[in-house]
Amino acid sequence: MTPASRKKVVVAHSVRLEAPLHEVETNRALARWLAQILGLKYGGSFDPRLHNGRDLYLLPTQTLVGVAAARQLGVNGPDDLWGGYVDHDFICTKAISHGLHNKNAHAPEGWSPLFSERVRSVVLDGLSVFSMADARPAAEHLLYSGPIRIKPIHACAGRGQEVIKSLDQFDAILARPDAKALFTEGVVLEQDLDNVITHSVGQSFFGDTVLSYCGDQYLTEDGQGEQVYGGSNLLVVRGHYDDLLELELPDDVRLAIRQAQVFDRAADEAYPGFYASRRNYDIAQGVDSNGKQRSGVLEQSWRMGGASSAEVAALQSFVNDPGMRAIRVSSVETYFDQPLPADAIEVYRGPAQSSDFLLKYVTVKSYDG
Repeated sequence: MTPASRKKVVVAHSVRLEAPLHEVETNRALARWLAQILGLKYGGSFDPRLHNGRDLYLLPTQTLVGVAAARQLGVNGPDDLWGGYVDHDFICTKAISHGLHNKNAHAPEGWSPLFSERVRSVVLDGLSVFSMADARPAAEHLLYSGPIRIKPIHACAGRGQEVIKSLDQFDAILARPDAKALFTEGVVLEQDLDNVITHSVGQSFFGDTVLSYCGDQYLTEDGQGEQVYGGSNLLVVRGHYDDLLELELPDDVRLAIRQAQVFDRAADEAYPGFYASRRNYDIAQGVDSNGKQRSGVLEQSWRMGGASSAEVAALQSFVNDPGMRAIRVSSVETYFDQPLPADAIEVYRGPAQSSDFLLKYVTVKSYDG
């Protein structure tokens, strides 16, 4: 059950220096909880003065980027962390979901055209852009088929996205003072869907124990009235995707699982330096501008995410009942102060990055309800 060795110390690590309090405290809460489940010692937040040279099991808030950063944290492979590692920053963003407009378009160092070739059938129509010069031609190409969504590659929880219906609208974005910085950092332009359901599909690996899951996620309003991530409902099995697919699942869920599998395999093939012990994929299903039903992987999360608390709760449930086949777990994030529901497990209560209040909690239900 334990990752590699019972000598390991579970350590939280907030990768971003400017990380909001709720992210830091959620990271610590999950690290503490996971240490208890795995029978390991909890070592608090990573501190090089205390932890250098120790045998660590790291819970980073972000995907680790670059060999030097990983080695500094004592991470040499997937058994050393619950999260993921990539050689280049863009690999762990939305950017890899789509190819470039043409062979002359600017690409970041380490870009693999092979990935977009492998996933073309399991993603929505879209292009990745890394320069102002490539932005308008890419938008013009996609707008021919209908409205598009502009997505900064480093934004999370749905923040910073806009729907564009015309070139005039896009030109207005290009005229903004921050446009050059935005497009140089990286932007995904992707077809916009109506009546969207977002599925979550993924796996977590804890030593010899594998959890595989499917489910859906939903949005809520933050304190500023913006639609952001509000939670996930997951169905989790002990085992691999084949074990998950043995359950009675609707066709749309089966499609989402198979698309996530293609995306996951493509990452291993196109970016051989990559590894991850938490692999989460968001799959959007909805109607395009021509009234056609579409389904495609939006992005990956090889790090602690909104559904992580639900995954830890599932692991706890399987440890408590080794004979259990499956479990239903939900993670919830709400920006309005309220009592904790009965039987819920509180993960965080306090201020948020853009709101005065945020409550995160988890609920657990049996597979058969």
